[in-house]
Amino acid sequence: MNLHPRSVHGSRGSVLIIVLWVAFGLISIALYFGNATSMELRASDNRVASMAAQQAIEGASRYLSYILSNLDTNGFLPDSRTYLTQSMKLGDATVWMVGRDPQQANPKAPTFGLIDEASKLNLNTATLEMLQALPRMTPEFAAAIIDWRDTNTDVTTGGAEDDTYMRLTPPYHCKNADFESVDELRLVYGADLDLLFGEDINRNGVLDQNEDDGNASLPVDNRDGRLDAGILEYVTVYSREVNTNSDGVTRVSIPGPPGPGGGLGTRLDSVLQSKLPSRANQLRGRLDGLNPPVTSVLDLYLRGIFTDDEFYLIEPYLINGAGTFVVGQVNVNTASEPVLECIPGIGPDKAPSLVAYRLSNPSKLTSVAWVASVLDRTNAVTAGRYLTSRSYQFTADLMAVGQYGRGFRRERFVFETLGSTARILQRQDLSHHGWAIGPDVWRDLQRVTGIMQTGISR
Repeated sequence: MNLHPRSVHGSRGSVLIIVLWVAFGLISIALYFGNATSMELRASDNRVASMAAQQAIEGASRYLSYILSNLDTNGFLPDSRTYLTQSMKLGDATVWMVGRDPQQANPKAPTFGLIDEASKLNLNTATLEMLQALPRMTPEFAAAIIDWRDTNTDVTTGGAEDDTYMRLTPPYHCKNADFESVDELRLVYGADLDLLFGEDINRNGVLDQNEDDGNASLPVDNRDGRLDAGILEYVTVYSREVNTNSDGVTRVSIPGPPGPGGGLGTRLDSVLQSKLPSRANQLRGRLDGLNPPVTSVLDLYLRGIFTDDEFYLIEPYLINGAGTFVVGQVNVNTASEPVLECIPGIGPDKAPSLVAYRLSNPSKLTSVAWVASVLDRTNAVTAGRYLTSRSYQFTADLMAVGQYGRGFRRERFVFETLGSTARILQRQDLSHHGWAIGPDVWRDLQRVTGIMQTGISR
């Protein structure tokens, strides 16, 4: 049977079309699975980079534990030039230690190094007046902080106790106990993001582009070229000193019992005999006869009993307060200007002068005695009971990326150096806050790795 030529050609054309559609389907499937495989490979690479970044942070924390456990002079903020703080290579990952610049010399440039917790106000010991002097603080929120930490149910004027918290949704109780972390402030009645974070929405101490553009993007800022941080930047719960020095000798508490039987001379006798043997007997008699009683270590210096050289030898054996630990002293050598403004006797008038003196006389910051060169006697006596020159708790804000700038991680550690070994008091994941050290470092990282600027894959 002979088919018409047109029918034969039509059949062949149909077969060709079917073959083409089958081929197209097979190619689509191949491309789909190829793309899925490529995406899975990229995801696996990102997971590996994230693991590398996490392990790099673990390694950096151990490195800092070693550094802090082997300080030559325990009680002082380590010089950032004596340890690695930025672009630390650990395998394929890179780690930075996000620091702070108390003077904000260049608010848009990142700073690297440890952060001194004693440079801040302690939420558990600061008075209502000191809290009210913090930037962005309101009288009501300061009163609510006092009510949150005190052990009674009396409402401070403008504050809040259980009756206020139980009306919230969901309701909860006022704690009426010490703060355990600064983030606990979020639970205090009246807290909001602007109050706590200010313009520093990612808590990195750097004025980022979105923090200096007015209302163009969050957070809302005043576009003045300075970083106006929130309360979280200036407070801590970790600052405390142990009542023994690096030699294991118990320090003399000031103020202490008056009179010759328990006076300063008697309590300092062994120290005087050891450090100032030729003057020990003379000094003991003068110390026991002090009137009015000495109120602080700085007040003792102001009495003029010791020369400057003698006081530097004696000061490590003195401490403001009694007990195994003294909580909440502010390190006058490292505190920022806003924190110094909160200290009675200093305030906004004298804080800039203290900061300027520190910058001009770094060799004189071995004790609190230098404060007497800036403040008059009355203000120095008032401020002295709140001040120290020692620090034992330090924050390390560690940020890391894996190979090719991927796998971003950021964690904050608080270390304490009381004793022979540094221990971790707190560990907090801050990865959700994002990139923390400005666009310049990111662009440099791109140039080194050769990757495109498409953001960081976690």
